[in-house]
Parts: sequence; C-alpha cells; structure tokens
Amino acid sequence: MEEDDIVVEEDEALKNFLSGGFGKQEKEANIARQFERSKRQSRVKPALKDGSDPENIGEGKLVSRPYGGDEVDDKKVDGEDDDDEEESEEEDEYPVSHELVFKTHERPITSITLDPSGSRLATASTDCTVKFHDFASMTPTTLRAFKSVDPTATKTSASSETHPIHHVEFNPVSPSSILVISAIPQAKILSRDGEPLAESVKGDMYLRDMHNTKGHISEITTGTWHPTNRDLCVTAGTDSTLRIWDCSIRMRQKDVIVHKSRAAGSAGRTRMTAVSWGSSPQGNSSSLVAAALDGSLVMWNGEGPYNRPTAEIRDAHQRDTWTSGLDISSDGRTVVTRGGDDTIKLWDTRKFKSAISSVTHPSTSSQYPTTGIKFSPISTSIITGSPDGSLHILNPATLTPEHTTPITPSSPLISLLWHPKLNQILTGSANAETHVLYNPSLSSRGALDIMSRAPKRRHIDDDPSLTTDTSIALTGDIIAPNGNLNPHRQGERRAAPLTGLTASGRSRDPRRPHIPLTTPFAKTNPDERHVRDNIPLSSMRDEDPREALLKYAEKAEKEPMFTNAWRKTQPKTIYADVSDEEGEEPEKKRVKQG
Repeated sequence: MEEDDIVVEEDEALKNFLSGGFGKQEKEANIARQFERSKRQSRVKPALKDGSDPENIGEGKLVSRPYGGDEVDDKKVDGEDDDDEEESEEEDEYPVSHELVFKTHERPITSITLDPSGSRLATASTDCTVKFHDFASMTPTTLRAFKSVDPTATKTSASSETHPIHHVEFNPVSPSSILVISAIPQAKILSRDGEPLAESVKGDMYLRDMHNTKGHISEITTGTWHPTNRDLCVTAGTDSTLRIWDCSIRMRQKDVIVHKSRAAGSAGRTRMTAVSWGSSPQGNSSSLVAAALDGSLVMWNGEGPYNRPTAEIRDAHQRDTWTSGLDISSDGRTVVTRGGDDTIKLWDTRKFKSAISSVTHPSTSSQYPTTGIKFSPISTSIITGSPDGSLHILNPATLTPEHTTPITPSSPLISLLWHPKLNQILTGSANAETHVLYNPSLSSRGALDIMSRAPKRRHIDDDPSLTTDTSIALTGDIIAPNGNLNPHRQGERRAAPLTGLTASGRSRDPRRPHIPLTTPFAKTNPDERHVRDNIPLSSMRDEDPREALLKYAEKAEKEPMFTNAWRKTQPKTIYADVSDEEGEEPEKKRVKQG
C-alpha cells in the first residue's frame, strides 16, 4: 500500500444520516418484508395432556408472527409440527395465506364486485354508498376508496332520502357498466367511475296483472347480468316477478316473468329472494334460476320463452325462509343454494327434481338477506361464510368442508367473490371490513401489485393537526395590543380545528379557492339580480297592480287603443243625478201586531 492512499472506514449511522445525493430519491420497497407483514395467522390445534380430542373444548391456539417483527419462538406442543405442515399444504392449495383489509365503509358489506381485468373494485354496504377502489393507485399505506357514490340520493342536503344497497355487479362482457340494486323499485346502471348511465322505470302499483306493468312496483332484492349478452340484465323483486331489461335502450323492459306461488294463503304471489343467470361452455342456451320466499326453486330457459318454467321444485327449502345464496357452476350443470332453514343444497339442472346432497349450515339471512354462496372459477370448490366469521371452502360433490379459516371472528361473513383472473378471494363482513385473500405463489396482480409498491410516506405538512394557520397569528390565537387575548374568548376553550380546515373555515390547502358561506335563505332563493336581468316582467311581482294600471289612465284616455275608431262619434256619458230624497233610505215597514 502506498503512503498517499487513505483508507476511511464506513460508518453506517453516518451514512443513514447524510443524504446519498441530490434530487428526488427513488423509493425501494422491501417486497419480501411487506408480504410477510400481510401473512395471515395460522390456526393450530394443541394436543391435550389427558389425550382428549381438542376439537371438543375450543377453537385452538393462534400462533403467528408479529407484524413487522422478528420470529418468536413459541412453546410447541406435541404434534404441532405435523399440524403446521398440514396447514401450510392447505394454504398452498387455496389463496388464503395472505390478506389485505379495507376499512372504507361504516356498516355491513352487502355486495362485492370486481371487473373482469381485476383492476377496479366496487363494494356496497347498508350505509347507502358504493365505494370504488383502484388497485393501480393504492399502496400498502393508502388502502382507501377514490370515490364514494350514493345511487339513491336525489339532493345533496342531509334530509335527502337514501336506501341500503343490496347488490352491485360489473358487466362480465362490458366492464364499463355496473348494475346497482338498491332497496327501491328502480335499478340503476353506473359507469366504472360511478356516473349514472341509466335507470329503470317504476311500475304502476294499482295494476293487478304484473304483465301490464312497465317496471317493478315494490322493492328489488337482487339482480345479475346475462353471461354473454352485454345488453341484457335481470332483476328480482318482491312483487313476485323477474324482469329482463335491455340496457342498450336506456333500460327498456324486454320481458316480464311472473312467478305464481302455489303456497296456501299467498294469493299467487311471493317474494323473489335470489337469481342467477348461467351459461353452458358447450354453446347451449343459458339457464335462469331463481329462488322465492315460499321455498320454491324455479328454472327457465335463459333465452326464452318465459311463459312457462322448464322445471320447478316447490319445497326446495322451508317456506317463509329467505334463500339468500344461489349460484350456477361454470359448466351449467349444478346449482347450489343456501337457504334460511340452515341448509346448503346442491341440485342437478338435468334432473331438477330433488337435491343431490344437503348439509346443515347455520344461516344469517334473517339478519343479512344478501348472505351469499359462490362456486370457484372452475367449479372445483364452493365458498361461503358462517356466523362466526369463518370462510368455508366446500367440496362441490359432497358439500363437506375442505378448508376452514377465520376471517372476522364474531362477525358474520356476508358477501364473497372468487376472481378467476386474479385467483384471489374477496369477503365482506358485518363489521364493515373487506378482506382480500391471496397467495403470492398462486395469485397474480391485484393485491400483489399493492404489496409490491413502496409505502407512501406522509409529509409533515400533510398532517392538518401540525399545520399552522398564519391568517390568525402564528399560534392560532388572537393577539390584542395589550398582550391579552380577546376578552370574549378568555373563558372559552379553543375548539380543535377540523381536518383540512382552519378555525375560520378556510381550506388549509392554499391552492383551493375560498368558498363563501351561504345561508339557508340563499340556498332556497335565487339571485335577485339574475332574476331581474334574465326573466321578463319579473319586476311586476313587487308592484301594486292598481298603481300600475292608473299610471296608464291618462294615456289611455288621450290615445285609446280599442275605441279609437269611433272616438269622435262616441256620445257623452250621462250619469243620473241622485237627489237628497232618493238618496235617503226608505223607512222600515211597521210590523203588524196581531
């Protein structure tokens, strides 16, 4: 080594403190660490000292790695290694090893839909809103919706009438439109950005024959799209009808299917609770299957005619129980239903008479009428939820559980979706949480894209609680010449400013213009100057009509408009002179006394 060479030891602390260069620094994400932080807890059943079965005494023990920390050496019990291996094998078979949690709603999630490409997510809730999420713009620290829409709100005031959302679904052929079913007789179609495109017509409630009505006359419960035709959708209502709409002509009603109930005392009407429209991969005609409150399960030819059903099962489920879940397999041969009588049943469309298999499963449709059940993308499994918040993956032939994993303990699972392209399972719970389950080795895009991005760092100026409002002094207090505060505010405690607003009501963002306050009178009354300049004769509202006519009396006498032709030949008006005697009132006649 030469004498001029100087060796300097690298100090890691100093290197982290000093900047590595000028300009914008690139964000690098530790993908492996982020995937590890989103890994779900694994459930392990401990063995007991007395040798008894652990399934009879409890749910088991939760063993997991801490969020973002190092591995913890837990005390292992006998047989724990074997259980871990079995659990890992099951997690590798199904995309349930990792999860993302969205907390964008305030009330239970009733429906979940994802476009065919898997880039946009829409969730509906009983808080009367539809939330739109974009996977391409979210990071692990910004899991929030970019837009919230209330489809039933007619006015922006707080007193406007809103209704819960029952069902939302992307068009499987044209993902630019979304079918939205609310608790009203009218269905709506929104764009993928939440803008209204079309709305169905409300029918005449005073017509007895439902074939003559142009729309539903009572609440719609659910709906779905045609599997291959982008312009057709079907809605099911409580008026005992299914209505097929042509969305290419602003939701014009194409066909009406009236289900006549044969239950005693129903007067031929019942409520349609679930509907599914499935197609056959062999190119055959599609099948339209619906369930009703009277316990019946009805199937029609999906392409028509709809005058008579191709098959009907009267007692598919117990009468007066809400069959909330209904789905058709990808090959169109089997139908699965989840009834309000605590049963799950499997049906064959080729022999639509009795159930192939039936198992007991607790139902939550009495409290959450949109509780669903779904086939996997290739119909190799069936997924459904339970009242204790667990996800059950069932065998499609025997309906026996192949895998059970807890999602939201003590909070029922309501809505489910297994996306075919992403290979990810989405669940909506009663605690207003949306969970996206995935496996890094089995799934693609979607949640993996979110976890592969660097977390967004929040700047200190983005925190409104730490931002100083310079418009009312440096500390936010009013400074008086004597050095004292305003005497009117000495005994008053300063309220905490709102998020994004200052104490004076101005926006903390200097780029946003100041919006002046409007009074309730100004909201309901138009501008006086605008009315005077744009509406003819608007000033006559404030004039006295008698004075307005008398000011034209002299002009009308000199230049008459209607009597100008005989003005010179018009005789002089002669009025009768009333004398004093004639002006007196006549004496009253004396009443004869008999």
